[in-house]
Amino acid sequence: MQRYFSSPWLWPVVSGLCIGTSYIPFPPWAALFGFVPLWMFWLRQDRLKPVILGGLLTSFTFTLIGFNWVAHTLHEFAQIPWAFAVLGLLLYALLTNLYLPCAGLVWFYSKKLGRVTPTLSLVLMALLTILAEYFSYTLFDWNLGYTWYGAGLPLYQWAEFIGITGLSAVTLLANLGLALAWLSRNRVLGKALVGIVVLSFGLLNGGGLWLASRLPEPDALFRPLLVQANIGSSQKLAAELGHSASDDIIARHMALTEKALSHYEKNTVDAVIWPETAFPAFLGAEFNHSDKAQLLSQFVKTQQLPLITGAFGVDMTVELMTNGLFVLGADGQLSSKHYNKTQLLALGEFIPGETYFPILRQWLPATGHFARGQGPSTLLTVNDVQFGAQNLL
Repeated sequence: MQRYFSSPWLWPVVSGLCIGTSYIPFPPWAALFGFVPLWMFWLRQDRLKPVILGGLLTSFTFTLIGFNWVAHTLHEFAQIPWAFAVLGLLLYALLTNLYLPCAGLVWFYSKKLGRVTPTLSLVLMALLTILAEYFSYTLFDWNLGYTWYGAGLPLYQWAEFIGITGLSAVTLLANLGLALAWLSRNRVLGKALVGIVVLSFGLLNGGGLWLASRLPEPDALFRPLLVQANIGSSQKLAAELGHSASDDIIARHMALTEKALSHYEKNTVDAVIWPETAFPAFLGAEFNHSDKAQLLSQFVKTQQLPLITGAFGVDMTVELMTNGLFVLGADGQLSSKHYNKTQLLALGEFIPGETYFPILRQWLPATGHFARGQGPSTLLTVNDVQFGAQNLL
């Protein structure tokens, strides 16, 4: 493999590029072999330092590609100048996927416990990478299983049984198969291993089609009208801070709703859905008599259709605002139940580590400060249909 690269240090970079460009929104073109160059690089090392640095180089590269939007988040939501936002992105890329160098560290010392063949060494690399990824913690959840869902391949249906992390483990095992094939590339075994990986991938996708086909037909029909205005981050932030932008946001969603409903018969729409914080004001028992809450109630009553909308709430136990999901009936009355977002956006809705280092709030005063919800434990009801929010919302 060395003849293809003038420097062996390019191998971890190539791995990072392959993995990073195989993650959403890219197609998973290299997901089945993206780790192979890094593992080949590791096999040639007899010192710990290159192993750690190689793992860091790969994780830094693919994180930089897959999470470039972190700089935008820091700039837009935390109001950090672009220069520091980019610096924050680089720091995040360096530290967020340390599971890879950690797997290399454990592999390096494990192989010293006894005589390990290259084949066994690769198997050990793959298994340790799977375990390290599974037990790792990141601010923004990431693994190779999501890329199959993003690409719409039937393979992702297996997540019903093994979860997204299980799909990621299967993907890493495919990398193992192709890494072993590379070691045996000049023998029949190498070609056979490639064939096994390709065949297995095809069978898993075929099985995914079967899993999808066995899903039962729905026993009821719910026809929502989705309405989303083009609201910029600066307007959302201004509304969150209590500025006048909230009036314009509400008016735009109402106007869009009326325009959309004019194209449909009332009996063809069961409810209207507005997105997260589309109503940038407080809802809940304590705020039912506010001007904005009364305006929304009258609007819903006029349309004679239930409304499901994102809005701000308050968690009185910690005296912090929440990012909630609320339901208003066709009569304009607010349901007594609502859902508070559980998985908050780091650097947008909370500051990581703020509990232990309160000074971070002084450094990033514009960053949202929301209370975390209790998880998907509440069912909301619209027209006798019960539904729940995803835990990420």
